[in-house]
Amino acid sequence: MADILQDREIICLLEARDETAVRELQRKYERYCLTVAMNILHNAADAEECVNDVYLKTWNSIPPAHPTSLRLFLAKLTRNTALDRYRVRRRRGSDFEVALEELESVLAVPEEDADELPDLVNEFLDGLPSTERTTFLLRYWHAMPVADIARRGGWTINAVSVRLYKTREKLRAFLAERGYHV
Repeated sequence: MADILQDREIICLLEARDETAVRELQRKYERYCLTVAMNILHNAADAEECVNDVYLKTWNSIPPAHPTSLRLFLAKLTRNTALDRYRVRRRRGSDFEVALEELESVLAVPEEDADELPDLVNEFLDGLPSTERTTFLLRYWHAMPVADIARRGGWTINAVSVRLYKTREKLRAFLAERGYHV
């Protein structure tokens, strides 16, 4: 088996329009992208289709995009593609929908202020202790079920739920301090 290429080499292949790049993306990142997609979609067939769409979108995006982190580029593309697929399906009662509802009341800001929200949330996350930040991101970025977060961290489900609640309340207070009262 040939060595797996470094990210920079894969990006160069994409920029050169070399189809080998797609095979290398698949070899290096398929499991990672499938995990991201599965956490949102909870359906293996949909997740596989999503990841195949990500390969095509990556091919069509690089160039002109020149990502500094291929892993983060793929994570964002996979997440957004899975969210689009999820919205089409609109599976009521899914764990991901519950996670969205948990954040909805905290992040509901006026439409004209929505562009500032990602920077504010990033600033908030940067100020959190590592464990709290990781728990928040696993739940609300990677859409990981609370039970999986608990198992991963060696905590009870209740402990994770309480930690997430307290973090959401801290985020609400953080946004209120900056003039966003929800």
